[in-house]
Amino acid sequence: MCSFAVVIHESGHLLMMLIFGSKPKKISISLFEIAINDESRQQRGDLQNFLIVFFGPFANFICFIIIFLIYLFSGTDLLKFAYVNLSLCLLNLLPVMSFDGGQLLYILLSRRFTGHTAEKAVNIITFIALFPIAVLGFIILFNSDYNFSLLFVCGYIILSLIFKNNRYF
Repeated sequence: MCSFAVVIHESGHLLMMLIFGSKPKKISISLFEIAINDESRQQRGDLQNFLIVFFGPFANFICFIIIFLIYLFSGTDLLKFAYVNLSLCLLNLLPVMSFDGGQLLYILLSRRFTGHTAEKAVNIITFIALFPIAVLGFIILFNSDYNFSLLFVCGYIILSLIFKNNRYF
């Protein structure tokens, strides 16, 4: 279920890239992410880049709406899949580097500030966002049957900060 939601998410990015006439150079799959290597980012305007980044979470949101409506009107047991899509949408919209929300924030900030300043700002916001995400992760862990998925996300964000594994434009 989660893998299919990730495919929907990445398909949203790819669809917008193709609409704007860009083709990915390479798509790589690793344990933690699917990376779309796009060498034409620098040639596109901010609006096109913003829409390409935004359309991944938006595709998950649209999928959530459609599946939720199907659930409401037919009673089909697809509610978990709807919530997986909503969760992936919301998680990716967090203003955290290496997530779509961090990329969107970088695009917006770089219109007003230098790329270096925008990158620093997103890194600081990422660091600040870690605390509430970690607290929520521990609350979920202690109130569930050992669901540590949000803490795993925190670990990924921390490692991204340490190794500067961000991919800003």
